Amino acid sequence: MTNAAAFFDLDRTLIAGASAFPLGVAAWRQGLAKDAELLAWIQDAVRFRLLGDKGGQGVEDLRSDFLVRIAGVPVEGIKTLEAAVTPNLVSRVRPESRNLIAMHQEHDRDTWIVSASPQPLVEPLAASLGMTGAIGTKGEVIDGHYTGRLEGPFVYGPGKAEAIRKLASDRGYDLGLCYAYSDSISDLPMLEAVGHPVAVNPDSELGAVAINRGWPVVIFARRTKRALAVAGVGTGFVVTAVVAYSLGRRHARA
Repeated sequence: MTNAAAFFDLDRTLIAGASAFPLGVAAWRQGLAKDAELLAWIQDAVRFRLLGDKGGQGVEDLRSDFLVRIAGVPVEGIKTLEAAVTPNLVSRVRPESRNLIAMHQEHDRDTWIVSASPQPLVEPLAASLGMTGAIGTKGEVIDGHYTGRLEGPFVYGPGKAEAIRKLASDRGYDLGLCYAYSDSISDLPMLEAVGHPVAVNPDSELGAVAINRGWPVVIFARRTKRALAVAGVGTGFVVTAVVAYSLGRRHARA
């Protein structure tokens, strides 16, 4: 059994943009949201894409709204929503992210999505990408129907760190050998929980923390489809994606 893993944030890290947008559209098409609510979610998704997660309401509102709106819906009924959303999310996965996933798999590390998005959204995405699994926000289920309440912690901020610590305990991961990837300062607790944190397209706050602490910073360029990495404080050094990905190779599990 492997003793290390790589944890990937979803929005603006594994995928371009926010998963809330395709989820909102699918919910609207299935009658789980009104026109005005869809418009508000679209505006939040655009704001998130441009500015990132600043720890406010915004995109997170959709996740809580989603749980409320599926109250009473049978678990089987959500599979239709999953089928509608998953292909859209797969198409948004960055090619650089796919390369990182493959690199970690080559070194026998498990790969996980860790996201505040609902578990029914992230689990099939992880399966489609050949990843080990996903940790998402879970809705409570009683008698085969969603209640509209949470089951367990909200997987956001400190909740992400809590989730990967529990997973590490259950699976025997050495967090000192693990990697975590995120774009947002809200994921600082998760990044601090592992031995190899990596900032991906970071917001200004996370970028400043990463530079100060000497963490790798990976920039996925939208137009050139190339990844550049700044290897740490004072290097004055920008290298290509191949070297960025080799960060994992230099720390391959013994």
